[in-house]
Amino acid sequence: MAARIDRVITSGIFSLDGGDFEVDNNVWLVGDDDEVIVIDAAHDHVPILQGIGDRKLKAIVCTHGHNDHINAAGALSDETGAPILLHPDDQMLWDVEYPHRRFDDVLRDGLSVEVGNHRLDVIHTPGHSPGGCCLHVAGDGVLFSGDTLFNGGPGATGRSFSSYDLIVESITKRLFTLPEATVVNTGHGDSTSIGVEALNLVADS
Repeated sequence: MAARIDRVITSGIFSLDGGDFEVDNNVWLVGDDDEVIVIDAAHDHVPILQGIGDRKLKAIVCTHGHNDHINAAGALSDETGAPILLHPDDQMLWDVEYPHRRFDDVLRDGLSVEVGNHRLDVIHTPGHSPGGCCLHVAGDGVLFSGDTLFNGGPGATGRSFSSYDLIVESITKRLFTLPEATVVNTGHGDSTSIGVEALNLVADS
């Protein structure tokens, strides 16, 4: 049976390099009817808790350390006791939002997060940030791409700790090797697929 996937959309401010930007974020809840993980606890933990319902929250996974993807993680963890996971290369971004708190465990390439009977494999995809990661549910043909890959192309670069060349390398070498039919659930906006975005990147190059 495929994993249960729910989306909660929250709104708030993304802050970096002295700029503030209003954004809508996709918060993905992945699991089954008994337990769940949250991918990118953004802005407001209350609607996320509502989406979880009476299920056990096993982990709060942060695809990267930008504040709009982690700023509800602390409150959500405090309410549920669930650990927060982040790639250590984004420690400096985490420290901006949580200067007096550490995340609980690390994401690394090749590790996996398990929930119910489902396994989400961690793919390290630096570029949008040094510690950017995607989560792949191979059995279901689904990828949670954070801000690495969007409907329309790569995530934003040009700000601190980001690199266009590196994000394109991450996408082409790590993500475009997945089956074309793989559904890509993004950090912002609509979902897409690996096949569609491979064509988009070729068209833009």
